[in-house]
Amino acid sequence: MKKQNSDKTRNIIFNIVVILSMILFAIAISPKSLQNDTFYTIKIGEYIYQNGISDLTQDLFSWHELPYTYPHWLYDLGIYLIYHIAGQLGIYISTIIFVAVLGWTIYLASTKFSKNKVVAFVLTILTMYLLKPYLAARAQLVTFILFSLTVYFIERLLETHQKRYVIPLFIIPILITNLHCAVFPFYFVLFLPYIGEYLWLTIIDWNLDYRLIGLLLKIIIKLPVKKSIKENCQAKLQRIPAVIERKKEKREKRRENPYKIKVRKDPFVKWLIVIAILAGFTGFINPAGTGAYTYTYKIYQGNTTDSINEHLPVTLIDSKEFLCALCLFAAILVFTDTKIELSDLFMLGGLVLLALMSRRQISMFAIFCCPILVKLISAMFEKYDKNTCYKLFKFATSILGILIILLVFSIYTVDKQKDMRRRKTQYIDENTYPVQASDWILENLDVQNLKLYNEYNYGSYLLFRGIPVFIDSRCDLYSPEFNEDKEKGIEGRDIFSDALNIAGISLDYDKKFEEYGVTHVIAYSNSKLVMLLKENDAYKKIYEDDHFAIFERL
Repeated sequence: MKKQNSDKTRNIIFNIVVILSMILFAIAISPKSLQNDTFYTIKIGEYIYQNGISDLTQDLFSWHELPYTYPHWLYDLGIYLIYHIAGQLGIYISTIIFVAVLGWTIYLASTKFSKNKVVAFVLTILTMYLLKPYLAARAQLVTFILFSLTVYFIERLLETHQKRYVIPLFIIPILITNLHCAVFPFYFVLFLPYIGEYLWLTIIDWNLDYRLIGLLLKIIIKLPVKKSIKENCQAKLQRIPAVIERKKEKREKRRENPYKIKVRKDPFVKWLIVIAILAGFTGFINPAGTGAYTYTYKIYQGNTTDSINEHLPVTLIDSKEFLCALCLFAAILVFTDTKIELSDLFMLGGLVLLALMSRRQISMFAIFCCPILVKLISAMFEKYDKNTCYKLFKFATSILGILIILLVFSIYTVDKQKDMRRRKTQYIDENTYPVQASDWILENLDVQNLKLYNEYNYGSYLLFRGIPVFIDSRCDLYSPEFNEDKEKGIEGRDIFSDALNIAGISLDYDKKFEEYGVTHVIAYSNSKLVMLLKENDAYKKIYEDDHFAIFERL
């Protein structure tokens, strides 16, 4: 009893150390500079704050007059409120908070896969480091947290069979469809490994092969055949139940001591099937329409995925962290006798496939495969060196251990903050975004009648400053799959491809500018487009700074 109380106290202390460490690590790895998508998020949130959500069907920020579905209106509104109250510093602080919460939820999910808190903590920190490129003030950061909580509640539901865990599994998809409806289908992907394992085992336990043989024998018996054949079939039919029973006994023995893959047929998985079916209707609880069901399909039907870096397939040699993670999984499963559960194998295999197809899915691989890796490594320690982790756990909850852990994270955080000050990191990078050029535009040009061509990478900043754009990082808006309007007879336009081709000088830019009615052009000062415009008498340079140039089309 005394030992149990001691371990309970140590668990509480260790969790507090984890929380403090996550906060320090989040401060160290959270980006200070605002990301491209953050700018349009703030502007859209401002519009919703001022006008409500009664009409979220048209885009109001480009000068093309396009239909738009506002796929993360609730997140946009929340980020604007933070910006409205605390400015750019508020966005930075909120990112730190979200990153810390994400770390905690990954740790929480990992401890449900395995009770080894030390391994869970170490691998969570490594996972957060792997996620660094995906940590920014974007809607995906919040949905990462919700997805991680989904796995946690599924595990709690299957572990305890308490139906109260069904409630959050309905609340989460409602939040996702309003915070980031583009990833709504992925919510149901998290159910598939559990449902797939249950259905697979159910089919096996049906003994379908012998049932079909029995059915065939019954058909033969009813046919006009020889009496000897009927008697032979009847004898075989009578032996089938005994054969099925023997097969069942052998299966049970194999499942008790499997070679590599462990299986569990939990009848409570039926609840997951019901939840997944009913939760599928929550996508309609969204003022932006049916985007939760159509958005992802349209994205992958279009050509934007071929041009945006995060949608491109993974090149393993360029993704060393992902490659190392794959090698680690392979080494554990091949060179040790550690066993993996079938649902975990389904999850691992599916996420590896998704990650290989699209770089952005590496983030999902990291979040959901971390708990699986925790389970595998914990099983290794349990078999080969049971006491080491417990000794580390005891040390980590001692005064000296707590001081060392927090000191290490504090030193790392201070070093990263010093590095940001040394690099003079700003909330808005003027090398990337046209800060001074936007000031000049607002002071010297008629913004209401301006038809400005701009490049993809900084369109969101222009939008943020209240300047109508040719294109911004809402790539879906500018692809024909999204901007057609069948009711009004408007055919979809491939503005996205035109914007990239103009910037890359792979088509007649002057002809395209005429087609769109462009009045002014802004581009990076060292770009090929600017070099050509300087030599073209039909364009007059009216502004230039160290980074951007603006031309008037005569």
